[in-house]
This record gives sequence, C-alpha cells and structure tokens, in this order.
Amino acid sequence: MQRFLPSTALALVLSFQAFTAHAKTAPENWDYLQPDREQVIASLNVVELLKRHHYNKPPLDDARSLKVYDGYLKMLDPARSYFTADDITEFDRWAKKFDDLLKSGDLEPGFIMYKRQLVRAQERLNYALGLLKNVDALDFSVDESLLVDREKAPWAKNTAELDDLWRKRVKDEVLRLKLAGKETKAIQELLTKRYKNQLSRLQQTSGEDVFQAYINAFAQTYDPHTNYLSPDNAENFDINMSLSLEGIGAVLQSDNEYVKVVRLVPAGPAEKSKQVAPADKIIGVAQGDKDMVDVIGWRLEEVVKLIRGPKGSKVRLEVIPASNAPSDQTSKVVNITREAVKLEEQAAQKSVLKLKHDGQEYKLGVIKVPAFYLDFKAFRAGDPNYKSTTRDVKRLLTELQAENVEGIVLDLRDNGGGSLQEATELTGLFIDQGPTVLVRNSDGRVDVLADEEPGAFYTGPMTVLVDRLSASASEIFAGAMQDYHRALIVGGQTFGKGTVQTIQELNHGELKLTLAKFYRVSGQSTQHQGVLPDIAYPNIVDTKEIGESALPEAMPWDSIRAAIKPEVDPFKPFLAELKSRHDARTINNPDFVFTRERLALGQELMKETSISLNEQKRRAQRADIEARQLALENAKRTAKGEEPLKELKEEDEDALPVEPEKTKPEDDAYLTESGLILLDYLGLNAQVAKH
Repeated sequence: MQRFLPSTALALVLSFQAFTAHAKTAPENWDYLQPDREQVIASLNVVELLKRHHYNKPPLDDARSLKVYDGYLKMLDPARSYFTADDITEFDRWAKKFDDLLKSGDLEPGFIMYKRQLVRAQERLNYALGLLKNVDALDFSVDESLLVDREKAPWAKNTAELDDLWRKRVKDEVLRLKLAGKETKAIQELLTKRYKNQLSRLQQTSGEDVFQAYINAFAQTYDPHTNYLSPDNAENFDINMSLSLEGIGAVLQSDNEYVKVVRLVPAGPAEKSKQVAPADKIIGVAQGDKDMVDVIGWRLEEVVKLIRGPKGSKVRLEVIPASNAPSDQTSKVVNITREAVKLEEQAAQKSVLKLKHDGQEYKLGVIKVPAFYLDFKAFRAGDPNYKSTTRDVKRLLTELQAENVEGIVLDLRDNGGGSLQEATELTGLFIDQGPTVLVRNSDGRVDVLADEEPGAFYTGPMTVLVDRLSASASEIFAGAMQDYHRALIVGGQTFGKGTVQTIQELNHGELKLTLAKFYRVSGQSTQHQGVLPDIAYPNIVDTKEIGESALPEAMPWDSIRAAIKPEVDPFKPFLAELKSRHDARTINNPDFVFTRERLALGQELMKETSISLNEQKRRAQRADIEARQLALENAKRTAKGEEPLKELKEEDEDALPVEPEKTKPEDDAYLTESGLILLDYLGLNAQVAKH
C-alpha cells in the first residue's frame, strides 16, 4: 500500500480530528452529508497519486478544474433537468477553483453541489407524482414535442420552465407505456412506484455516495479507466476480477439514467441467451419469479448487486434493445440462469470451412478464439496439462493441418482480451522470434515483450477476423499479425483499448489508475484507434456508441519508435484487387446488405433530437419504423430463400432460452467472406509466382 499526504494539507486534516457526525436532520435538507476525515485524507492521496503515477501526468490547474466542473455537472444532471440557471450561476464561482480545493483537501463545494441536486431531484419527483394523480388529464391530441437530447440544452430559467419540462417527461413516459399496450391504471401504478422508489433512494444517500461521485468526476478527467472505488465498491471490483464470479457474464456501464451493456463475456449466460446485445439498456431486474424492480435512475454498482447472485439462480432482466429507435422504449424480458463462466467453454474451437472458389473446392481451417485465457492455478502448480489459448490453438492447428486445409481463418470477433502473456505466446506461434508488444510507462520507459523461441509453428496462409468488440489482448495479437505482414486483417475497426491500469490501495477505498500504454511493434498505439482492418466489413454495432473512442476523455492515439524494421508487405500489391473482389461479392450479399442498412437506419433514428407527444403521430412513427425494420429482415430472408415474417417477433416473457442450433461455418457470411478473401489472395499470389 502506498499513501501520500502533502504536508501543506496536514493542518486541514488535523482540524478533522475532532470531527463528529452531524445529527441527522430531516432527509429533505441532507445537512448530515458532510465529508469526514478519512475522505479528506483519501482525496489528498488521490491527488498525489495521479500527479506522480498517472501515464499522462497532466497538471492540476484551472483548465483541469473546468473539466472537473463540467464532468461533475454532467454526472449530477446529465439531461439538464434538475438544476436551474440560478443554481449554475452559483456553482460557476468554483469552476476554476477545483484544482486549488482538491490540493488543499477542501471537499465542501463538491458536497454542496451534490446536496443541491438531491433537493432539486426531490422537488422534481414530487412534482411528477402530483401529475400522476390525474393521468387522465394528460392530453395526447396536442401537437407538442419533447427534446430528448438535452446534453447541450440551456439550463431552465426558473421552476416554471422545469415544471413544463417535467410535465412533458411524464407525458412521454405515460405515452411510451400506453403504446406498449398497458392500461391507464397499470401505467399510473408503475410510474408512481418508480418515482416513489427514486425518492426513497434519494433519502438513503450517504456521504460515501457523494465523495465517490465527486472524486470520480475529478479522476475521470484523466481518462475513462481511472476511477476511485469506495471500500464497498473495491470489494465488488475484487469479486468481478476473480474467476469465481457468478452472474450473467456482461460488462456494464452507466449511460445517463440507464445502465448499458458494453459487451458480453464469451460463453457467459447472457451471450448464450442470444437475447442481450451490446448497447442494450437494462431498465428492470427481477429475482426468479419475484416482481420486476425498476432500476431507471439507479447507480451502476447498485444494479450490478441486483444482477449478481448465486450460481444456478435465475434472474430476469427487462431490456430496451439497442436496435430500437430513441423514441421507442419498448422493452423485452430476458430469462437468464446465473453461472460462473467455465474455462472450458471459453476454449478455442476449430471447424472446417468448405468453399467453392473459381470452380474448385477448397477446405480452410477456422479457429475461434473467444478469449485469451490461462489457467493460472494449474500453471503455477506445475500441471503439464494446464489450459491456455496458445496450447489449445497449437493443438487445433496440428489437427487442421492433418486435414489438409489450404489456410487458416483465426476468428477474434467479440474477444474482449485477457492474458497479455497469452497474446505474446500466441503471436509466437506465427512469427519467428521477435518483439510482440511494447509497453510504455509513465516515466517514458519502454518495455519490450517478445517471443524468444526461434521459428514459427505455423507458416501457412492466414486471415484474422476482428470486430468492434475485439479488444485489448486481441488488438495486440491482430496488430502484431498486421505489422509482421503475417496475416490479412479483415472485419471491423477494433475497440481501441490500449492502456494498462493498476490498483492502488488508499487509507479509504482504492484508486484504479492508468500507468502505461500498449504499442504495436510498428510503434503505433492500439489506444483509441484500435486496429484498422486491411479489408473492412460493415459494422454490426455503432462505433459512436461502443468502443474506446465513444468514452469521454479517452486517451489519444499516438506512436513511438518502431521495434522492428519495415519489411516488404506481401499483401500490398494485391490489396486493391482484393478489395474490388470483396466489394463485388458483398454488394448484394443478403447478410452484408442487411448489416449495412440496419446500421444506417439506426444512425438515422439516432439523429432525432426530439419526439412527438401526440399519440396519433407517435403511433404512425412507430408503425413506420417497425415496417422499415420488417422490410429489412424480409429482404434478407427472401434473398436467402427463407420464409418472410408477417411481423417482427416479440420475445415471450415466460419462455426460457432455447439452445441455439448447431450451424455450419458456411452459414456465417462474415466467416465465409474471410475465407474467400484468403483464397483470392492465394490465387493472385500463385499467378504472380507463375510469371
């Protein structure tokens, strides 16, 4: 444990020695929320740790103070629906002082702003509850709209403006539920319960909640992976990082009043359900057959606590699919049985892809790598049969070569990373000895990780298939394959997570901070930009919503000196022709067309900044969107000779997920295209060799 306490702040800390908790007054005032001595010391330690050890070491000055202020305001009131312009004018006096306040351990302004938000939230919720007493009075024939993208909206001038905004918000929530088929009484009960629960939660706010929010507003101005963990959340983080985690297998993050799915753990319960996808929003959680708990407005850690539970128990999630339009909050209920993700289920798997190309039959080996795993326990115990990605891939390569495959497609889609050691060792299977990844520390020192074994295990032709959810160790491996010109990289731009974090214990909680950055052997960072494929496929998810570049304050892409000398790229002379053939094949490919058009529709709908509160217009808009989504689905089905749908299927709340049917690799359009690109290259290369 390292603790830092600047001597300039000792006097302030000593003044807290006699601190006694304020008598708890009526919750409406929240006067009992005051910083304590432990929090003051922790805040000073955080300031010192970031100053000394963060990768960037940016100054804590007025410019950072403004960032802290803007970030804290966004955290407290993301939709600008609580504070008034007068509140903001009052807070503005601290806008350039947070640097000095943090250096001196003065937490009071952070607490004042948070308590003001609690007062305003209570006022708004009480106002909304008043409106709900007479739902029938809401007139849905009036032609008015609600601005839904309020991130840059002007602050309300007064309470009357807030009242009008919240009248429209309540009206919108009622209309959403009405369009979903709920009766007026049920709508009234649901929303009343939601708002009363939110009121109750406000009154349970602790000083730790305030401290964590404020210090995180500061820490996350450095980068999105640097954050403070309170003592409770530090314990949760340790549980999440351990292999014994039992839950649904999903990485979640806060998204204004919602909790959003970032990615699914391969072979985890959520991924197996086939009913949850990245960017879906979780709005309700239920244990087994119990009532659904509405979690809109809850903090991320509280939602995670509800979702996590013992192995074998069931949890029901109410989710708004990412594919819905912003104005369409229609939800579905997903049944998931919690379980620990087994190492065996994340293991690399092989299949044989049989393709016809230029009139001839070919066989290609496919190796799906869901994660970079290593059974540390067995490895440390000296078990000669310990499981690891590299060992499994090596065995599968041997088996596929025995089947006389023409080449290999290594599938890294949805691989969120894992063991850095495995990324290095897997790279070593395909290259002669040499550097695999560079790690630059905050002091500027560059450590080179390398494959020390001479010779490559597999020297045959290969493509590597990636997508937006290929992250971290996946990007290191794919980047090395590209830099050594060892494989064609095809698919989507990868996630862009190229930073390294460490946990630093504090006197109170922990600080997770970024202290290093990954670089490819070419000297390019994997941060922010990720790995750009040689041949790009249409994105399945919106890169503006998912990926490192979608996170606020994400560290930039940059480059350092390369670790290898540039060699002749064998793919470069053929890339233009390979892209031309790829485009010709996929321009009318039903799966590629569907992916492109679905993403285009989603991006078009995301541009809507306001929604109508007129029921007739809203129903027409919804019918139009559903018709367009159905048309896209049926165009794909018709092109593939499948039966078209009469309507888009709704999931049955009580239906348990069905085991997915075993599909052939040839049924996967992206996998098939990756194989055809490899065969194109082999054919073109053979023609050149003849001449």
